[in-house]
Amino acid sequence: MVDAILEMEPLKRIVGIKNVSINESHFQGHFPGKPIMPGVLIIEAMAQTGGLLLLQEVPDREHKLLYFVAVDDARFRRPVVPGDQLRLEVNVLSWRGNFCKLEGKATVNGDLAAEATLMCKMVDRDPPPEGKPSNE
Repeated sequence: MVDAILEMEPLKRIVGIKNVSINESHFQGHFPGKPIMPGVLIIEAMAQTGGLLLLQEVPDREHKLLYFVAVDDARFRRPVVPGDQLRLEVNVLSWRGNFCKLEGKATVNGDLAAEATLMCKMVDRDPPPEGKPSNE
């Protein structure tokens, strides 16, 4: 859901872009004759961008996953359509232990398209071997 990263400040913020193409499968039914990017996919693009920022700071990141635990204050301000370039700006609001709170904004040509507060939890990709405690 993210085509490129433009900026990254470790543990603070990241900016990515998503080039929205009519060839994406979700446009076939959302909506016939008037393609609009589903809001849930805009939120997912923000989450993936933020996840990339967070995982950069984890030494054993190949053994970790980030799960959504909440999405708050999601607002959709304008439709995102094929041909748009979505700019995804994500800021870290807090990171305590395995939980992180992010603020995400998606814009098109400087106009706010969507915004949300995202909460996630870092978990082990595979359960720890028997007898070895989890990092949680």
